[in-house]
Amino acid sequence: MSVYTDEIKKKISQLVRFPSYQQPPESGMPFGAPAAEALTYFLSLAKGMGFETHNYDNYAGEVIFGEGEEFAVLAHLDVVPAGSGWTHEPFGGEIDRERGRIWGRGTMDDKGPAIIMLYCLKALKDEGFKPNRKIKLILGCNEETGWACIDHYKKVTHMPEEGISPDADFPVIYAEKGILHLKFEFTVKGARFAELAGGERANMVCDCCTASADPSVYGDPALFGLSLENGKAVSRGKSAHGSTPEEGENAIEPMLRYLKLGGIADLLFKQKLGLKDLKDETGALTLSPDVIKSAGDKVFITCDMRYPATYTEKFILERVSGFGIPFEVTHSQAPLYGEKDSFLIKTLCEVYNEVCGTQLQPVAIGGGTYARALKRGAAFGPEEAGEESTIHQADEYITFEKIEKCFEIYKLALERLTR
Repeated sequence: MSVYTDEIKKKISQLVRFPSYQQPPESGMPFGAPAAEALTYFLSLAKGMGFETHNYDNYAGEVIFGEGEEFAVLAHLDVVPAGSGWTHEPFGGEIDRERGRIWGRGTMDDKGPAIIMLYCLKALKDEGFKPNRKIKLILGCNEETGWACIDHYKKVTHMPEEGISPDADFPVIYAEKGILHLKFEFTVKGARFAELAGGERANMVCDCCTASADPSVYGDPALFGLSLENGKAVSRGKSAHGSTPEEGENAIEPMLRYLKLGGIADLLFKQKLGLKDLKDETGALTLSPDVIKSAGDKVFITCDMRYPATYTEKFILERVSGFGIPFEVTHSQAPLYGEKDSFLIKTLCEVYNEVCGTQLQPVAIGGGTYARALKRGAAFGPEEAGEESTIHQADEYITFEKIEKCFEIYKLALERLTR
């Protein structure tokens, strides 16, 4: 166990207590007060360790260690909303010593890894290590909802060309699918429901959907797995990350079928807009309808789409346009496709295998990380194949074992990449 482990646990717990999901902007705080307070806390912690720090207008911040060619470590301090179904306080930062876990939103995505990275820098500094590159630990505050933090950072200072983001999977990510958030407009003639609403974020599988709908018109909600609460039909599911919708239970589909909108449900959930067969070495296309809202005879549904990295956005949008359904693109990120035999990817993979005694190869994911903000970037942990994931779900947690393992891996990787 590292001498820093107990401190890391305490600081993760404290950082989790800031409910830093995007909230209405305030003066000097573009993403709301909690996100700005989380950034201030993190930079104050780093400054107390003797590092140079910068706060770029509460959009993003950075911690500097070393001199020379720049190398980025990109993490984020914002989180998705808590959602429902928690058995632990989402922003309590509970340290559960009996089960060896810290509970709370952001423990794995991405506050835990951010704190671990900071203590890796401290450990290297305490050991007298002098990197031959300027390490910039960059902390964004808007990763989950648009990347305005990265856009601002690039405007006011220099983004390194190479680096890593501790915000995905081990052993190392060489490719990430393209991302599109598409908001569709459906006209529903003769609808006899109102106040249809569900979902909190486009990249979170919807775990609750409600509607005012007369059972004498639409039938018994229980036949569709719904309940009747306070005069409203309620569909409950299980949240998950939008890039892995199969790990959740989407509450929107049964509601659509209950409201006699099975055609829309089939188009989005079964046919995936006619794109369900698209796949390459980075995986198959996924589509997750995650936010729904009605207004008069209109139903608006925002979908999170992750398309294979060898396809283009132009190709995807042309195919979607063929259905003739009005839509707008609310968010877009081009795919990331790196070389498996590059120095960066090879070094990261070797470090992971060395520490863990494995012989794994680089992998591709559907998630989108800050690695895309770099010319040569790679996502690197903290999740591992075969372990339970609670990212974007209720009762998110990080284990003590994970903290210790990530500390060892990240510290060695930073040393190898900057010596």
